[in-house]
Amino acid sequence: MKHRKTTILTSILAGASLMLAGCGSNDKTTYVTTIVQNASEGLDLQAVTDLATKAKSAEDFEQKLNAKDNDYNNMDLDADGKVDYIKVTEIAKDKQKGFSLTTELSAEEGEEQEIATIQFEQEEGSDDVTVQTHGNSQIYGHNHYYHHRTSMTDVLIMGYLLSSHRPYASPWGYNHYPSYYSSYRTRPSSDYSRKLRSKPGYSRIKRSSSPVVKTPIKSPNFNKTATKIKAPLNNPTSSQRSFQKRNPATTRVVSKGFGGSSSSSRFGSSSSSRSRSSFGGGK
Repeated sequence: MKHRKTTILTSILAGASLMLAGCGSNDKTTYVTTIVQNASEGLDLQAVTDLATKAKSAEDFEQKLNAKDNDYNNMDLDADGKVDYIKVTEIAKDKQKGFSLTTELSAEEGEEQEIATIQFEQEEGSDDVTVQTHGNSQIYGHNHYYHHRTSMTDVLIMGYLLSSHRPYASPWGYNHYPSYYSSYRTRPSSDYSRKLRSKPGYSRIKRSSSPVVKTPIKSPNFNKTATKIKAPLNNPTSSQRSFQKRNPATTRVVSKGFGGSSSSSRFGSSSSSRSRSSFGGGK
């Protein structure tokens, strides 16, 4: 009887060892998740307003805006997990000076989206300058403004804007980038916001619900509205809403276990601040 018990116990232990060995070699779970953030979380206009004052030129502003190590851009309108390249178009008409920020979602005509405008207004009879940024209503909602009033000597880019030069219009676009640029992955919104808020000059830029400049600038790109946006928008057009309904953002979650299974999760683009998907549920 004792020998029989020993044999049974040995068999059980051997079976358990085989199962554990099998788990160790095959039961490797791989998580592949993508955070689909609200479009407005991808570009902090408070930080961008401050950055614009520190640029040497429109081209320099574009380069700083898209530099990975600067942390300013985290925009991902097509929800592919990669940061969108932002183009800068200089606005120079009479006394109006500023920039229009846009991004191209594809090479198709009509798939360029304006993100925001930045205006520099010098007050008459004064050396003071008001800087105002207006977020696109589809992305940021209605009446989304940031502004800062300061001395002209504190706004480095004013020297460029007031000089005689040909207004800059970015020659770059979808899959056509400058040699110094390489695409990079988006960062979690919390990390992105934390880094920007710690930058010098961030807190001096104030939020308002109405323009503070006397004559708001008119952008040459004001009618540029892309349809193929998957990231949630605050005020989408009917065509954008229709596209998002037909093409919800997708997060794939790959899991390899006993059966080598894999799964994927889909969720629609809405005006919620952020959607997540992970194996076993959202976080």
